[in-house]
Amino acid sequence: MSSREALSEAQKQGVDLVEIAANANPPVVKIIDWGKYQYQKMKEEAKNRKKAREKQSELKQMKIGLKISDNDLNIKIRKIKGFLEDGDKVKIMIIFRGREMAHKEIGNELLNRVLKELEEVAIVEGKPQFAGRNLSVGIRKK
Repeated sequence: MSSREALSEAQKQGVDLVEIAANANPPVVKIIDWGKYQYQKMKEEAKNRKKAREKQSELKQMKIGLKISDNDLNIKIRKIKGFLEDGDKVKIMIIFRGREMAHKEIGNELLNRVLKELEEVAIVEGKPQFAGRNLSVGIRKK
């Protein structure tokens, strides 16, 4: 319908004529209550933002050296559990320094020990991989 007809129809109903798509030929408009339209649009945007926040999980990294003490290791494991509870994925990295590269079996034992502590709350994603001087594996919440 023509813009004049649409405008007169909107005035009869006591609502507004709102342009939806200005780039279209001819422009697309709706006869709606402007306040209600804005409120619905605001609610929809808030819902989309909330969904985006919920989906977004970060990848946290936890670096562990070969010579770590038992107490420090327990603290790091507790921290990893906290990350997992928040819904984040965690990448555990065993760092080899200097001549420690000659003893990769010690790094594997340490990683297995950490994974055994976390097995009730975490799922291992893939096999442990060596990358340079690091042995790493990804885990996520069960």
